[in-house]
Amino acid sequence: MHHVALERWSRGDSMLHQRDPRAKIVALAAFLMAVATADRGLPVLAGLLVVLLCGALRLARLPLRGTLARSALVLPFTLFFGAVCWAGGDAARGAALVLKSYLSALSVLLLVGTTPLPDLLRGMEALGAPRFLLMVAQFLYRYLFVICEEARQMAQAAASRGSTMSNFASGRARFVAAAGALAVLFTRSYSRAGEIHRAMLARAFPGHFRVLKSRRFRLADAAFLFLAGAVPIVLRMGVERFF
Repeated sequence: MHHVALERWSRGDSMLHQRDPRAKIVALAAFLMAVATADRGLPVLAGLLVVLLCGALRLARLPLRGTLARSALVLPFTLFFGAVCWAGGDAARGAALVLKSYLSALSVLLLVGTTPLPDLLRGMEALGAPRFLLMVAQFLYRYLFVICEEARQMAQAAASRGSTMSNFASGRARFVAAAGALAVLFTRSYSRAGEIHRAMLARAFPGHFRVLKSRRFRLADAAFLFLAGAVPIVLRMGVERFF
């Protein structure tokens, strides 16, 4: 898991990392509600919320530039719909769509970057999310690393044999080589997944992942939940009052 940035970020030990996942999930829900229902003075509110999230990123000791850049991955999709709104004569709605999508992505990335996914899914389960869907998410997440590891081993094997994409002169040859490598990757990943499945059956997998240690909801978690949930709502109400 060392080659996935979010996985490295979530293993930190800052104050935000130490908070209970349930408190962070509920605080995120309050933040998203404040963003989704914002109307008047949205640019001002968006600026204040970006400053608030940047402060949280600093507090969590996450790379500010890298987090802001990764949050911008949603912009190509929302910019398209924003352009459609602008072409339809509703530029304000298009701008609001872009701002709200970026704020939502940045806040979700802050949550994922400060909470390991197993802890996050356990927190969602404690809040009433369906266990079956969370189990599917756990398996998808774990098999993602299986595919990444197989791809890394294939890349190392190809590099040790002196094979690079520059060895292929034409674009068609590069496409054929990439397609063949992709087919081999999924074949190897499927075989590896079968081995993991048989190993789980041999160990009498009960149908859910056991928790090695349980978290207690402490006073610090309650204080964080109150503060993190109230600040975005207060900012939204204050901005709309003056605008």
